[in-house]
Amino acid sequence: YHGNQPIYRIAGGPNSGDYHWTETLMKNVGHSMNGLSLHHYTWGTGKTALDFNEDDYLVSMKNAYKMEELVTRHGEIMNRYDPDKRIGLIVDEWGMWHKVEEGTNPGFLYQQSSMRDAIVAGLNLNIFNKHSDRVHMANIAQAINVLQAVALTDGEDMLLTPTYYVFKMFKDHQENTLLGSYITTKYIDQEGKVPALIESASINADGDIVATIVNTSITESSEIQCQIADREVKSAVAEILTGEAHAHNSFEDKNAVYTKDFTDITLLNDGFKLTLPPCSVIKVIVK
Repeated sequence: YHGNQPIYRIAGGPNSGDYHWTETLMKNVGHSMNGLSLHHYTWGTGKTALDFNEDDYLVSMKNAYKMEELVTRHGEIMNRYDPDKRIGLIVDEWGMWHKVEEGTNPGFLYQQSSMRDAIVAGLNLNIFNKHSDRVHMANIAQAINVLQAVALTDGEDMLLTPTYYVFKMFKDHQENTLLGSYITTKYIDQEGKVPALIESASINADGDIVATIVNTSITESSEIQCQIADREVKSAVAEILTGEAHAHNSFEDKNAVYTKDFTDITLLNDGFKLTLPPCSVIKVIVK
């Protein structure tokens, strides 16, 4: 805290879908807050991070994509009382919550992190990007050794999780301006609730466009053709994180999962096309 800086006041907001609480706070104390917190975890099926099948994976994706509904509906309530969007929606805790790893202290919430977790991370970050007019902050829980961490340690040893590499890719969106984007996609569930592809796009001060796309399908690739309005494309470079859904980094193999250059991309006059493998996150920078 610095005495010459104003305090940013964040009200203790809803847990997941408690829309009544958002309504109550916005109606009665909205004038006194700068931010409203939202607390929502992606729960699995009560198993450890690496113990899952395709059905468990689908449950995780459904629970993760719930964030789109939560941000939208809480945002709609906030819009009624704060149409200028002065108050930020602060997603103060999000991420996968698994059963702790065998042999660890249950109170320490230590869990592994696989490509499934990376897909959940990319899915959420794209959602936050697309709602960045209202979502002013979003904090994964937590950074090191707890829940969906970006790094795990063992004494003086450390490894980076697949989730870390998703954050590394998405950092190119920082300080950019959001671009409107839309994607036509199939769904990975019979109910049609979880899209196979989830995207966001932004433009930086140099005019470069950054697009991040997540393929949530555990089995199917997706052909993507991107068209950019009022733009002649000169070049496109891409980076991808992909692997079998259980793939993860361990202290025995720290580099089993990491980002790689993706060169199988075809330039078009007004965009690009590529085939995105299952269970993958890609970043494309277009000039």
